[in-house]
Amino acid sequence: MNELEIVNLYEKTNQDRNSRFSENINSSLRVKTAYDRVNTSFEWLEIMEETIRYLDNILRNPNRFIINEEDIVKIELARRVTVESIKHLSKNTNLIQDYNKETGDVRPSKILNINKEESFDTYENRFIYSLIKNMKFFIERKKKNLITESYSKDDKTMEYTAKSSIDNENIDISMTINSKKDDKKNIKDESGLTIPERIERLETQISDLTSSSVYQIIDKKHISLVTSPIKKTNVILKNVNFQYAVKLWNYMQNHMEDDTKKEKKNNDYYDDGNIKKLIDESFLLDYLVLDTINREEEKYDKKALSEKIVGNMIEKMITIDSTIDEKKLKEIIDKQYSIIKYKTVVNEKQIEEVYKKYMDKYLEKIKMLEI
Repeated sequence: MNELEIVNLYEKTNQDRNSRFSENINSSLRVKTAYDRVNTSFEWLEIMEETIRYLDNILRNPNRFIINEEDIVKIELARRVTVESIKHLSKNTNLIQDYNKETGDVRPSKILNINKEESFDTYENRFIYSLIKNMKFFIERKKKNLITESYSKDDKTMEYTAKSSIDNENIDISMTINSKKDDKKNIKDESGLTIPERIERLETQISDLTSSSVYQIIDKKHISLVTSPIKKTNVILKNVNFQYAVKLWNYMQNHMEDDTKKEKKNNDYYDDGNIKKLIDESFLLDYLVLDTINREEEKYDKKALSEKIVGNMIEKMITIDSTIDEKKLKEIIDKQYSIIKYKTVVNEKQIEEVYKKYMDKYLEKIKMLEI
């Protein structure tokens, strides 16, 4: 059944009859909605994945300084005599045991011994050590309530029952309309890894960082972790690797809490507004469609009647003019058919105008509808 046929259902039926049908409708419409949305962000994972290589660069080329350990020891225990040792001896002549005036040889009893030791215990290295510790804690916290994907569910159900009567005919309808919308977004990286797989890979990379010699040396010292605000040393300000480390530090400080957004809403009510009115109108349309079942039988009667009428007309034409042959008869019929066909096209245009008028009216109701 096309659009024009639907319009004909309205136009060819008695409008007063349709109005009485609508007035007699006794209906109820139950509406159920269930909305559930979870929007989870894995920005933290992306930032960590981006920063891990810069942390590796820092630990491969760590910041360091030289520690000079000075100690006055017996001359036989001195490992190395340096310029600083001679200067110290010249200022502390009491450490000289013997002096040969002829040769100028000096024999000290004790001398300053300087041990130079390379140390990684710098603020910058302690900052990176603290950052890695915080990363491990941050990941463990995220894993406790891990939701690996964003999703939204939007389910709607309408349960409609109605009764009406017209003349001696009773009509009833019962229908249920269900709509389910399920949208899931599983975040994967370019290699196709899922969120749990990416987290596992990140944890392995962090484990590699903790195995570095610099990290192990600082870990054995049991230092106090660095806290905010981070000191803006020259290295931290100017080194690109440290700039990424500071960016990650600040992000974790501001996103320690769970940033997954959840929204859930359920409704169950009986509608008595525009939605119900629209479905009541569709009840009338459904009835008019149902009513065409009786009209199908009429089509066959009309076909037989049409054939009989055409036969009678041809018979009369031949009776009036016996000279009419088959060719001339076809010409007359073709000419009349063209005229009638033209009228039919005009009528179809009129039907289209009626259809457009009803459709515009229906669409206007839809626009005003607010669920």
